[in-house]
Amino acid sequence: MNGPRTKPAIPWLVLFTSLVISFGFWRWAESVLVPANTQVVEASHQPIGNNSDLYPQWLAARELLLHHRNPYSQAVTSEIQSGFYGRPLRPSDPSEPRDREAFVYPLYVIFLLAPTVNLPFAISAEIFRGLLLLCIAASVPLWLSAMRLQFPPVLTIALMFLSVSTLAAFYEYHQDNLTPLVALMLAGAIFAAARNWFSLGGLLLALSSIKPQLSGWFVAFVLLWAASNWKHAKRLVIAFTFALAAFWFASDALLPHWERGFLGAMRDYSRYGTDFSILQVLLPGWLAKLAALSLVIALAYVCWRRRHAEIGTDEFNSGLAWTVSVTLAILPKLAAYNQVLLFPALLFFMLRWRSISRAGRLARALVKGAFACLLWPWSAALVLAVLSFLIPPQRLEQFAHVPEYTSLALVPVTLMAVIATTIAARAAASRALSAD
Repeated sequence: MNGPRTKPAIPWLVLFTSLVISFGFWRWAESVLVPANTQVVEASHQPIGNNSDLYPQWLAARELLLHHRNPYSQAVTSEIQSGFYGRPLRPSDPSEPRDREAFVYPLYVIFLLAPTVNLPFAISAEIFRGLLLLCIAASVPLWLSAMRLQFPPVLTIALMFLSVSTLAAFYEYHQDNLTPLVALMLAGAIFAAARNWFSLGGLLLALSSIKPQLSGWFVAFVLLWAASNWKHAKRLVIAFTFALAAFWFASDALLPHWERGFLGAMRDYSRYGTDFSILQVLLPGWLAKLAALSLVIALAYVCWRRRHAEIGTDEFNSGLAWTVSVTLAILPKLAAYNQVLLFPALLFFMLRWRSISRAGRLARALVKGAFACLLWPWSAALVLAVLSFLIPPQRLEQFAHVPEYTSLALVPVTLMAVIATTIAARAAASRALSAD
């Protein structure tokens, strides 16, 4: 599907607007929000170190590759805490931070970090900050192409600027989490599969399993699609299987029986490193569990119905939108940086914009609500950025979190919009069949 036709001047106006929004967002983030957050942390008297989510993985890679130490061991965990918090934590002290910080990734993540283990961590972190923002931006044209949403190059560049000027990108920049790398791999896998580069698609899917809690449902949907179109896409399943097996055996050669350490680390992480899911925030305990189960069943049904769809069609794209929105809704982690995974759902709304405009009021309202949640941080941040030139930024710190007010609503509103548009599309199809 082609994007809407635009007058020649409009793309350049959109690009200029995106640059203004990007500048305003980062001016607010660095001049107003960061000082406000720093004050809160200092006032809490919590230990402060590098506070980088990259550090556990980087130290694990360095200790295993250079010193042959088990990265899941308590000794390495203490060193991780020393770097992250500035000192090891005291488990018996209830005032200590709840998140104990440890290496909780599959061991083969170290292969991605291996080129940096001889560098000082400060330099590695700076490299990854830029690299991870680049991953966010690079995923934009991949998703646009894979989902058959064609924009002029200028508009694509504008979207890339906007993608790295979101709350997800800001927290990613300061926390160095590997979520954008996983999001890029998923986008690359669909892009590759759309061009029949199935071996590359399978390899990227296997690499995305470094964060299985994020990529798991997505990978399952793509593998189901490939298995259901076996003659055409069997190489994707084969490449995924061989790549994952290669990562597994290579890891086992470096650290025999590493799986035990990984499973133990994951078991511990479930007790200290997880938050509530957005469903648990919004609903009572039993109802949240019922809603999560219902969403998983609905997702399985949707994916099964779309298993023969061609990549890039509305049917397949709706499967992507369902997969990413359900994943974030049931994920027991409220971190804003995970919202980079929502991009295909928002693109799906853009693709279906004309049909959505003819859908029911509820579907239209929810889609507009999802975009409003996305637009609010840019608008509020731009206002605060302008004020920061007129008023000392310190005086604006009481309003520092205003642009974040819609962050918590973005995932549930997007999920409800995906559900509502799916129901509206089925109702429209039923009416068309009845008319015939």
